[in-house]
Amino acid sequence: MSKLAPTHQKLRGGYYTPQPVADFLARWAIKSPRDRVLEPSCGDGVLVESAIKVLIERGADRRKAVNLVQGVEIEQAERLKVLGRIQALGCRPEAANIHLGDFFTYCKENLADHGLLALCEQRETASFDAIIGNPPFIRYQNFQEEHRKPAFEIMQRAGLAPNRLTNSWVPFVVAASFLLSEQGRLALVIPAELLQVNYAAELRRFLSDYFRQITLITFQKLVFDGIQQEVVLVLAERSGNGVSGIRTVELSGVDDLADYEHTDFIHRELKPMDHSTEKWTQYFLSNKEIGLLRELRTHPQLTESGKVIDVDVGIVTGQNDFFVLSGARAKELSLKKFTRRLVSRSGHLKGTIFSAADWQANAEQELPAYLLDLPDRELSELTEAAQKYVASGQAADFDKGFKCRIRKRWYVVPSVWTPDAFMLRQVHGYPKLILNETKATCTDTIHRVRFREGANGSLIVAAFLNSLTFAFSEVTGRSYGGGVLELEPNEAEKLPLPLKNAERLDVFDLHEMLLADQIDDALEITDKALLIDGLGLSRREAKALREIWQRLRDRRINRKHSAIRRAAVS
Repeated sequence: MSKLAPTHQKLRGGYYTPQPVADFLARWAIKSPRDRVLEPSCGDGVLVESAIKVLIERGADRRKAVNLVQGVEIEQAERLKVLGRIQALGCRPEAANIHLGDFFTYCKENLADHGLLALCEQRETASFDAIIGNPPFIRYQNFQEEHRKPAFEIMQRAGLAPNRLTNSWVPFVVAASFLLSEQGRLALVIPAELLQVNYAAELRRFLSDYFRQITLITFQKLVFDGIQQEVVLVLAERSGNGVSGIRTVELSGVDDLADYEHTDFIHRELKPMDHSTEKWTQYFLSNKEIGLLRELRTHPQLTESGKVIDVDVGIVTGQNDFFVLSGARAKELSLKKFTRRLVSRSGHLKGTIFSAADWQANAEQELPAYLLDLPDRELSELTEAAQKYVASGQAADFDKGFKCRIRKRWYVVPSVWTPDAFMLRQVHGYPKLILNETKATCTDTIHRVRFREGANGSLIVAAFLNSLTFAFSEVTGRSYGGGVLELEPNEAEKLPLPLKNAERLDVFDLHEMLLADQIDDALEITDKALLIDGLGLSRREAKALREIWQRLRDRRINRKHSAIRRAAVS
């Protein structure tokens, strides 16, 4: 089935800012009746309206307030909405500085004598005291070249390296930062991806270098109706009153902002900013907990997972409906001799061992436990049954899907091999490795794992179950609105493993404990052997690692439940 064409809203990346968010950002960013304010992506004008109201509250007269606010909007229909809001405030819309065009061209052509690019190189003082906005969320493939080119130029001049994963909001943040005065404040609605995705890694370092103080406000409930995109409010100060650091605040929903004063978080614990590309999930921990993780990361007795395991994605069929079969279906099509044993869902991997009996049980339940692995031959050289099935796939347009279309022979799945073990790609409770005791492979919902030469697979699988590795998985991977933690292969290979004393563990005993849902009991055994006796940690430190994992795990899972409850109500 082909994907639906992107909607106009998706192509422009615009989702209107809720009023409580707009008011909160304006109240925090605008400090005086003389502040010059920029809204770089006006949309329907709610942030412009909030900015004018706050300037008036601070003491500016209406005419002055309108003149102090500049805005940029790419669509004329939206720009007219902005002007309508200004008029509704009793102000003259013709006095408003709402520029029609894209923000990056506006930066390049209208700011500073030689444009923003000179600003990036020379770090000259810009002219805005407050910048508030909700940048568009546009993926690379929908980011029009005429807008993307100046956006990426700005990033490159700032020392960042954009790529095909870079979303439009990333250069928005960079450009807006350079337009602030030395005492300026930046207040933006940003996708929560900022905290954890790899394509925003350079941006995290840039922000920690460019701003003295950053506050991140997150929400348990989704902010925008109709989409699963989590967001974070980024409140960044150039000066920070001389105090540097980063803090996190978590609220239930946007309605809480109405009663939340900015002074409520001033005295919250500031954490020293890590001027690196590390993920910011760590800042939901205390200073003491962050310090423990940083200290342990360089512990000489820890082994980086990639030294003992090679993690790769599962098989990308391109069309699971065609290539993934139940036993009865394979038999009906006379294709069973062209199949391999398969694990198609992470839910089929219950403990730390996947045996032949486990696979057989799946097959007998008529679960999709077979992969169609046709030989790499011309269609005419295949059996009549295979030719007939391929023809049926072509009639259903399976050959037109992207992954199938780019193959030499669309019906031949590449990179089919049997792993030594499996690793969960999307994690609910905790990550784990699963020994592959049958000759099964897996789809890309699961990672395939090879043990490095000389590595003892059973010991590695057992040693993976410990509070330290679990805690690091939460700050290394990324989570989504659905509450799952996802670990990409390169992230999984960076996880620290305590292997000393692993021979004291019994992978079969641990397997039975996991089947009985006794993960805490299993951790009591593994933490004692690996962390306390192996690494020499105190019981208090081992307990702290368990609590770090549990807190970060519960945080992402609770966000999922909040989203479900909200959907049920609506």
